[in-house]
Amino acid sequence: METGKGAVVGWLAEPAGRHVRWVLAVVLGAAVVRTGMHAPDGGMDNAIVVRAADAWLAGRSPYADRHFLYLPGAVLAAVPQALLPTAVVRYLVPAGVSAGLVVGWACALRIHGVAWRSRFAAYGLLALALGFAPFGHLVQLGNWTVGSAAALPLALLLACRGRWVAAALVIGAAVAVKPLLAPVVLLFVLARRWRALAVAVGVPAVVSVGAALLMPDPAGFFTRTLPFLLRGEDSFVRLYEASPSAVLARLGVPQAGATLLAGCAALAGLWCAWRRWERGDAGPARVVDCAVMLMLSAFLVSRPSYDHYLLVVLPLLLAGALTPGAVARRPWFWVALVPQVPGFGWPGLEPVTRRAFKDAVTLCLLAATAGWACVTGAVAGERGARDGAVPQGRRAAGERAGEAAGRR
Repeated sequence: METGKGAVVGWLAEPAGRHVRWVLAVVLGAAVVRTGMHAPDGGMDNAIVVRAADAWLAGRSPYADRHFLYLPGAVLAAVPQALLPTAVVRYLVPAGVSAGLVVGWACALRIHGVAWRSRFAAYGLLALALGFAPFGHLVQLGNWTVGSAAALPLALLLACRGRWVAAALVIGAAVAVKPLLAPVVLLFVLARRWRALAVAVGVPAVVSVGAALLMPDPAGFFTRTLPFLLRGEDSFVRLYEASPSAVLARLGVPQAGATLLAGCAALAGLWCAWRRWERGDAGPARVVDCAVMLMLSAFLVSRPSYDHYLLVVLPLLLAGALTPGAVARRPWFWVALVPQVPGFGWPGLEPVTRRAFKDAVTLCLLAATAGWACVTGAVAGERGARDGAVPQGRRAAGERAGEAAGRR
């Protein structure tokens, strides 16, 4: 059995054939062309940010649009798009989103020591593009979540190589545009990397303040956007939220109770991340598992929380599938992905406004699987250390006694 598993892992680690890479290129390219043909503004979510940049260029407040939920730095980042012709933007944006997802997958692979040209790298990305619905949704919407999906694996790769300050710079730059990766700042606290923590907090603070001073409404994020988020947004956006607090409320649970349950789940996830870090084992899995658990905990309680947020953590988990004991080797990891298989009709959940129920199932199962792996792995590691110490010592003593007897 182990020989068979080793053979499969060895086959996946070998270089992929040229035909596989061509198929992957066609699949990714077709998604870009299809989005460009049907979305003249590069995607609905990207258009919101570009309109904010247009408003700023025209001397108006970007935060007049209540659906613009980004920090002031995003306005300046969107200015180049606002100056480009629409015919260019409609294809440039989906191409950029696809490229960002490829970068994130490549960095996730290198964290686990998997070669970019391997079969696992090609087939894994092909599986994400064809078998995970949020991948296509992110390309079609042009959502800036792709920045976080690329930045988190890159930052963790740097952290695993001991470059914590550089990792903090990447996280800080991503947060300065969209605060999705803010929970990962706690990773620097767990690692006691105080200089990196200062960088991760300071970069978005400086960028946001500097950009806000250029706005006609410098405090617009706090006076308009933040209250909008705290109220749970509007009835339209709420239909697409995958957090338990939003989904349970749609099922009839009082909002206060739903929020409390989601908050308790998030706190449990933070505890799991802490337990995983305290294990202290070597290798990149410690950093990856903690960062993923921090993000999943935030997704459980944050408003909003959409299906494409999962692309921030899923490539990191999937890339470790060749490593023994990885979360992706647990059966519930794959069960959690079943609701996201494109083209399968779930009874009663076919309307797009009901897919949040499927997204919530995936989110909760992924969080539970990753959390269980963090806790049980830590317990197993501690038990193994306690149980293995004495036999190892006895074996060493026996070996020394045998050598002495041989000399006599």
